[in-house]
Amino acid sequence: MASLDPTIWIPIIGTWVLVVGTLAFAYWQLRQNQRLHSASTLLDLRERYFSQRMRQARRVLSTWLLERKASVEPQNWEVAVFFELLGSLTRTRVLDERLVRTSFGTWITGYYLMITRPTNLFAEWRTESNDPLIFADFEWLALRTIEFERHRAPAAGFDASIMDEARYVVEGDSHLDTSL
Repeated sequence: MASLDPTIWIPIIGTWVLVVGTLAFAYWQLRQNQRLHSASTLLDLRERYFSQRMRQARRVLSTWLLERKASVEPQNWEVAVFFELLGSLTRTRVLDERLVRTSFGTWITGYYLMITRPTNLFAEWRTESNDPLIFADFEWLALRTIEFERHRAPAAGFDASIMDEARYVVEGDSHLDTSL
């Protein structure tokens, strides 16, 4: 059996330590870049959400949701489409879910609850079109956000207060100044 010559094994072990360390650092650097990209994308999305066009879309949809006249359904569902995109980007982990909840959580749950109560419009549209994926990512994101809030604040009246908050959010959007 050959003796363990330190001049052979020390460089081999040192090389492996260097390779593993380099890979760990590269992974850490990649994760940091992903987080920065997620934050940057969220800032861009917030800017879009507060743009004049989206403020107008939010005002139209929120007014309709509060009145809920089935015969005069709005043609512009840009707000729900925006949340669908947000849900899709979050579900595929392009965006960090915690940052999304922090940036848009109140509006996500507010609009979702007002769209799905008292009548679940998403379920109706899915049935009518025979497409189970209509606004599925928006719904996924909203339900995860609601569940997170439920665990975070497990008060006895959470389910009642969340509907009050949803109405408050949508009522606020129905009075948005769109001239900005």
